[in-house]
Amino acid sequence: MKLKIYLTLSLIGLLQFSPRTAVYAADVLKPDPAFNTGVCIIIAFTIFFLLLLLVWLIRLARGLKEDEAAQEKHGDKWIFRQINSLDARQLDQLISRRNSRKKAIGKAKGGHNGFTAVMVLLLLLSSLEVNAQTPADGKNILTSPGMIIMLTLIFIPLVITVFLVALKIRNLAMKTRYNRLNSEARELANIVDNDDGVYDDLIKRKHALNYRLTNNELAGNIGPEDAKGILFNVDEVHGPRFFAAKRKAAHKHQTDPRLIKLIMWYLGTATLWLVLGTSVGEYIGIKFVSPDADHISWLSFGRLRPVHTNMVFWGWSSMAMLGLGYYVVSTVSNTAVYSIKWGYYSLVLMNAAIVLGSGMLMAGINNGGGEYREYIWPVMALFAGGIVVSLANYIQTIAQRKTKEIYISNWYIVSAMMFLTVIVTVGYLPFYQDGLGETIVQGYYMHQAVGMWFMFFNLGLVYYFLPQQLNTPIYSYSLGILAYWSQILFYTLIGTHHFIFSSIPWWLQTVAIVGSMGMLIPVFSGTTNFIMTFRGNFNKIGRSYTLPFYIVGILFYFTGSTQGTAEAFRETNLIWHFTDFTTAHSHITMYGIIAFFLWASIYTIVPRLTGNEPKQGLVGAHFWMALIGVLFYTIPLMVGGTLKGMAWRDGKPFIDSVVLMAPYWLWRAIGGSLMWASHLVFAWNMYVMFSGHKSDPDIRKEVFEKLNAIPVNAEI
Repeated sequence: MKLKIYLTLSLIGLLQFSPRTAVYAADVLKPDPAFNTGVCIIIAFTIFFLLLLLVWLIRLARGLKEDEAAQEKHGDKWIFRQINSLDARQLDQLISRRNSRKKAIGKAKGGHNGFTAVMVLLLLLSSLEVNAQTPADGKNILTSPGMIIMLTLIFIPLVITVFLVALKIRNLAMKTRYNRLNSEARELANIVDNDDGVYDDLIKRKHALNYRLTNNELAGNIGPEDAKGILFNVDEVHGPRFFAAKRKAAHKHQTDPRLIKLIMWYLGTATLWLVLGTSVGEYIGIKFVSPDADHISWLSFGRLRPVHTNMVFWGWSSMAMLGLGYYVVSTVSNTAVYSIKWGYYSLVLMNAAIVLGSGMLMAGINNGGGEYREYIWPVMALFAGGIVVSLANYIQTIAQRKTKEIYISNWYIVSAMMFLTVIVTVGYLPFYQDGLGETIVQGYYMHQAVGMWFMFFNLGLVYYFLPQQLNTPIYSYSLGILAYWSQILFYTLIGTHHFIFSSIPWWLQTVAIVGSMGMLIPVFSGTTNFIMTFRGNFNKIGRSYTLPFYIVGILFYFTGSTQGTAEAFRETNLIWHFTDFTTAHSHITMYGIIAFFLWASIYTIVPRLTGNEPKQGLVGAHFWMALIGVLFYTIPLMVGGTLKGMAWRDGKPFIDSVVLMAPYWLWRAIGGSLMWASHLVFAWNMYVMFSGHKSDPDIRKEVFEKLNAIPVNAEI
């Protein structure tokens, strides 16, 4: 039977890789600039399916080899293992067999007649289809209907043939295993019949299996009592839950009340800017579906779009990051914040910049349209001043730390703030921004703001909050350092990959592409570090309302960052750039990564600071609405953006691509609406968490303090 399989596999090789087939494949697969995307997808899917079948074949072959090796006996140990592997019913059968001396014979037989004939017929059909057509001169071969039909007729029999071979090997493995077990069972039965010592071992094993505990060996007759108070707050659930029960947060931490108030101000203003900024984004998203919603200049798309992006960038993300940073920097340094007053100075400067900047953008006063640097320089100077004040505060706090080492979170956080001061300075100094210099600076500013400010700072937060929430050390400190230095090395080079095929020097474009490839190093090392930190803790996800936010952020960190590398190549950049695909990519990174990491950190620490927790149902609503919303938003835009880029490449009129995007923009509006609604739920959860209401332990503490202050003989 094995010989038949080997002959069949050899026949596959001879038919599919004949000289004429190889020559024809080489001719078909010549580089073609108009290579059909659909054909690529079909080929990739087929190769992937064949690889899965190959893995299955390898696994079956390995199992077959193990079954053959298992047939070898190992003396008395073999009998001992066989007896211990039997259950009580099988032991009874062997004992009854010995006592009655009756033998039961059963043998399963089966075959697969006609299998070889079917395979040969399919293979012959495959070989005929391979040589059925010849390419026409002067045409794109792979896009011709005949070629597509031919490839389909080749792939289908090929996949079916490999699948049938795998089934044959599987049946062979099952039959071999059955024969082995049948042989071992018969041999064991004969040994039991003829060997009294083995029969005695069989009886002992049966008595051992029939032994039952009385369930009173350790407990005795006295009822249980928790004298040490280890168990508390034990409750029974007598009905089904719609929401899974979540574990409560840790008890309120003993943190400086002044620091708690400062952090709450940062997070409160950040939540305000999130709701306002995404409300603006919701409105301009609706304009894609209803362009004539208004005719007011202050509410035009060109003015509201930078209001939306800058408000969520500098208002929501930056303010939330700095507020959480004040907690992390001081906590891992095991010391107090250097100056609470400086923290408020920074808070006022940054909020003033956002208020002034948003008003000026709506009035049409901007910096000339540079993306993410639409604020004019006096406004951005206020924001930069706030960053510098907080940076000095962080550095002074770390300088007076009570620990010898500087934890990796502080490396990321302080470096992010230092990079931001450099990024803003480079982006706003005007004397080297003439002509192409402005384009190069714009690419640097735009991309560094995302990668070296938002991403770097958030990674520092995750390196503290994720292990703290899991109660597990970070998997590898070395991987964290590798990700840190490799991101500094590669990310600072990739800004100009947004201007592939532009007039900037070709070598600079190539450097950006190489740097984008290098970004796989920090992304893979960081993702591995976070996922391995979860190792052994995945069971905690279902019992926590914070860990799902971390998991989604980690997954988007890997997929979004890797997608950025894929977009940098010249071939893909030609299709995707300047389309809605880049809008989807920016939301995967800034929303899927940054926002989810910030929400995870906020839900982790705020209940520990205030003693108040939000309702788990509302946290779940926030999570699922945000996740489903961002998927509804990004996936249609990626599909539509790809089709739009292909239409542009084929020279179709621009208006055709606008009509093409109409249904995808509808999905964008639906997804954006879900995201915006989730922010309203989050804002309510924030209100609940630090609304000023005292928690039960705090109230109880005050009551007992008042009771202790009352004289014993006084009337209550």
